[in-house]
Amino acid sequence: MITYITGGERSGKSSFAQKLALNRCENPVFLATARILDLEMENRVEHHKIQRSENWQVIEEPLNLSHHSLLKRTVLLDCITLWLANIFYDNSTDLNVSLNWAKNEWKTFVSQDFDLIVVSNEIGMGLHGMSEESRKFTQLQGFTNQYIAEMADEAWFMVSGIPMRLK
Repeated sequence: MITYITGGERSGKSSFAQKLALNRCENPVFLATARILDLEMENRVEHHKIQRSENWQVIEEPLNLSHHSLLKRTVLLDCITLWLANIFYDNSTDLNVSLNWAKNEWKTFVSQDFDLIVVSNEIGMGLHGMSEESRKFTQLQGFTNQYIAEMADEAWFMVSGIPMRLK
């Protein structure tokens, strides 16, 4: 089962996803994709840690999601956007290479038998990117979101803390 949750920054995606995971399982896995590269990101990660109870098993994995055996578990992956940023910069901001890498890794990852809740950002609804690099990343995010949402059993869109069911 794949549950896909998207929305804008600070729309309530992570809180909603955590509640879903805890409703499904007493001890879910939190699969964190962030690379802590600056103080702001460190503070964001600490804020998320404080919000989670000690019931969570945390796995930090910035790239190779499929390298972890998560059979028969409830897994919250937070988030696709940070995972894609890691892929994008590791591939010298090449859109096509990054998209192919992400799709192949995703296909391998979701071939496992687990209950997956995945959080992603909908970044293409805001300002048009000022640089080629930002426009390519927005395309990578949009194409990947479509790919994941198509595979998902259910999909949610968060607006101002309100979940809206898409499918």
